[in-house]
Amino acid sequence: MQISVVGGSIGGLTAALVLRNLGHEVDVFERSPHVLMQRGAGIGLLPETSRYLTDVADMDIDDISISTSSIVHLARNNSILHQTKHQYRFSSWNTVYRQLLSCWGTERYHLNHEMTQWSNVDVSPISVSFANGSSVESDLVVFADGVNSMARAQLVPGSQPRYSGYVAWRGMVPESEVSASSRACLGDSITYHVYANSHILVYPIPGLDGEVEPGKRLINFVWYRNYASGGDKEDLLTDINGVQREVSLPPGAVSPHHVAEMKAHAAARLPAAIAEIVMKTKEPFLQVVFDLAIPQMNFGHACLLGDSANLARPHAAAGTAKAADDAWALGHALSTSQSVNEALQKYNESQTAIGHQLINRTENIGRRSQFDGTWVPGDRDLIFGLKAPGA
Repeated sequence: MQISVVGGSIGGLTAALVLRNLGHEVDVFERSPHVLMQRGAGIGLLPETSRYLTDVADMDIDDISISTSSIVHLARNNSILHQTKHQYRFSSWNTVYRQLLSCWGTERYHLNHEMTQWSNVDVSPISVSFANGSSVESDLVVFADGVNSMARAQLVPGSQPRYSGYVAWRGMVPESEVSASSRACLGDSITYHVYANSHILVYPIPGLDGEVEPGKRLINFVWYRNYASGGDKEDLLTDINGVQREVSLPPGAVSPHHVAEMKAHAAARLPAAIAEIVMKTKEPFLQVVFDLAIPQMNFGHACLLGDSANLARPHAAAGTAKAADDAWALGHALSTSQSVNEALQKYNESQTAIGHQLINRTENIGRRSQFDGTWVPGDRDLIFGLKAPGA
């Protein structure tokens, strides 16, 4: 079939690669005029995310990620409150995206293609139009257009992401700039600090150019902080140019007074080793934490994939894993079905269920840490995983 993937991020690229390997003619359409970059933001590298790179492209997992051996909770005085032996792998969004794009190539990766409309999805071929005046006809359209999905908004009327009540402050520091005492404290671990109505986690990720050697890596933090809906959130999301944002503020866009408040709070409330990472971050950025459950992902000869479908909070480190798993499930459904409609029904049944259970699980984790104060270090329910804790 001729397949169009609208959205060229990690989920869209994984879908394109899986579908091309099944023999389909696939094109990827990305609205950005430039190759994507997220300034090194860290991700938990679950097996679903790395599956194509390791199992198909035959890459060494150690070349694209960093392994940690334990989960550590620090007390306010920097002492170890709890430690559990558990291996995780961490990478960066940039590292995974660049490797997937290298597998895909640039010939059928079309930049500057912002989707504007499409024809009836119940009738094949579907015609998709773009802001640059071009259009394409396809037997199947995979909408992977992200958190603010235009496709979701039109195909599932009334579907609006729900604000969780908190945001994720994020940032990273070159490992070489971190003091020896803090590096020794953080060690070979993912390190948490949990206190009233908040928690923060710190872990190593590859450098900006994918370096995984000690001393050349980055130390990444994610800090969940509560902001009331309305004035508090709106003020936080007003960037340095006075523009109101809805989903995120990139590095360099957060108003200086909010950065100063955040760093002052870090110095006053966080363990010294973690506070140092926050204080030395030059351009922190933030992402609003949402969730959204939609009733279906299939629509005639089109489907939603990744964050364009169900949105889960990031507490299971499964955002990119869910998108990649959607891609593999779509490929499996197409290869084991007699028609597109049959395949998309199978895809919808399996992936909607996976998305909904993930939403329920991460909502519970967020409630425990940000509002209820019932987060218990060592609780296995808090382990990362897409389909279950640790799975």
